[in-house]
Amino acid sequence: MNDAPAEREGDSTWARLRRRKVVQWGIAYAAAAWVLLQVLEYFSATFDWPRQIQQLTTVALLIGLPVALILAWYHGDRAQQRITTPELGMLTLVLLLGGGVLWYFQRASETSTATSPAPTAETLPTDASIAVLPFVNMSPDKDQEYFADGISEELLNLLAQVPELRVIARTSSFSFKGKDVDIAEIARRLNVANVLEGSVRKSGDKLRITAQLVRASDSSHLWSQTYDRQMADVFEVQDEIAASVVSELKIKLLGTAPPTSHVTDPQAYSLLLQARASFRQGTAEAVKRSIKQFDQALAIDPGYAAAWADLANAYELEITNGWRPIEEGNRLARQAIERALALDPDYVAAHAFLGWILIAHDLDYKAAVQHTERAMALEPTNPDAIDTAAYVARRLGRHDLAIALYEYLVARDPLNYIHHSNLAYAYWYAGRIDDALNEHRLILALNPDLPGTHAPIAEVLLLNGDATAALTEVEQETDEQFRLPVLAMTYHSLGRTADSDAALAELVRKYEGTSAFSIAMVLAYRGEADRAFEWLDKAVRYHDTLVGTLAVYPSLASLHSDPRWLPFLRKHGMAPEQLAAIKFEVKVPK
Repeated sequence: MNDAPAEREGDSTWARLRRRKVVQWGIAYAAAAWVLLQVLEYFSATFDWPRQIQQLTTVALLIGLPVALILAWYHGDRAQQRITTPELGMLTLVLLLGGGVLWYFQRASETSTATSPAPTAETLPTDASIAVLPFVNMSPDKDQEYFADGISEELLNLLAQVPELRVIARTSSFSFKGKDVDIAEIARRLNVANVLEGSVRKSGDKLRITAQLVRASDSSHLWSQTYDRQMADVFEVQDEIAASVVSELKIKLLGTAPPTSHVTDPQAYSLLLQARASFRQGTAEAVKRSIKQFDQALAIDPGYAAAWADLANAYELEITNGWRPIEEGNRLARQAIERALALDPDYVAAHAFLGWILIAHDLDYKAAVQHTERAMALEPTNPDAIDTAAYVARRLGRHDLAIALYEYLVARDPLNYIHHSNLAYAYWYAGRIDDALNEHRLILALNPDLPGTHAPIAEVLLLNGDATAALTEVEQETDEQFRLPVLAMTYHSLGRTADSDAALAELVRKYEGTSAFSIAMVLAYRGEADRAFEWLDKAVRYHDTLVGTLAVYPSLASLHSDPRWLPFLRKHGMAPEQLAAIKFEVKVPK
């Protein structure tokens, strides 16, 4: 005997759905799903669970809805198994809707993966992690923007001196400046649990700084304070804010003193911040202006080590871009950085920068190692020290160490394209082609209009045997100095000899002084070894910073069997046995 209600001829679809309890099952399922999601949201906020848990649960519940309705249809009346055409269409529509929802979430997930920094081992933020956002300029004079930014950066640098605290670097934190992005989203993208934000108001000698520490999970304020002081007290305020953050996050300093600011003349400090803002604009005129401002700060306080170190950086940028003669720029940069170390022998950034100069320009690997190891010993988590250590490791052929150090930097500065680029080259030198391409393409996702991003991808593709794809890629490169050498190599690979010659001739004509290494690379790839060695000699004379990559750079592989190769490397201290004999003892910070 069947107790299920019988179907009646002429019943509407709605009546059939109700009789088979499809409507009742659907309402009960929706109510239970809503309760489950509310409970899940509560626990996610309480325990800082990742958003993916809520997303996956929502998708599962949406996919489960048509399943529940189908089960209700068949179990609501076992006597009737026949489905009419309208009912079949309705069920199909429900299933398509569920599939569409699944497709949408999957597509959104893929898009998020493509545009987000590479995943790291630190998938969940710890409580001892923070991003310092650029403080808002509340001064009547809007030209004081540089001062508000400078205060933020100084606070960031102070907090970064605490080994127990993971601090996101400036490039990533400041990338959200002027954008309408809420704290929770910023924290998610930077993988931190806390955010420090605030404002600065400067009027004459009067200063008001407001700072607040926000917990990202619920946007609650852990601490906030307003400081009304004189300009001379700015360093004391910075130290107090840093100490308060460390205290509120309940960080126990293990064998280290609380970080403190370098105290100098307030006017010199203001000029330093102004010079840094000019330097970051990156144009020839702005960098020249920054040098003048650094000089003005040093005229007030000749013992200002930070100003001397930043001045050396400005000279180096002029050399790199061809805005100052190489010999003159090298001399001025060396004098400035040595002056900084004479004033402060423990100045980490100065040791790191001198280490970079020694290996990039002088090919003095041993001295570079000494200064780099000194910087890492003084402050193991300092990003400048780690960056130089990774650079030295990469040039010494210590690929695993270089990769680990660059991965550490990327984890703490995930939106910094320079770190991603350096990591990509480290992967490439180590033979990890796919990883290198992924990093280069991630840079494009983060900065679609950034010059110098397509040519490296093309070069990797070319050496990997795909000249057609390399040509498509390099033709999109907007920076001519990057584009021409790879274009000349690609044309040669495709048998377009005249086009290769034309690209090489243009590279020589326009960029001989700054691209001697790249010219040698093109000639080596084309099998013109004699000319390649001539240009390598020029690259050494021009202090081309790429010369130090000779022993490991993949595009020079054709020269390795030439009898002149090893003698050339030995002459400049880069032969395999010479590099292997250099001890380089640094550890990747935890």
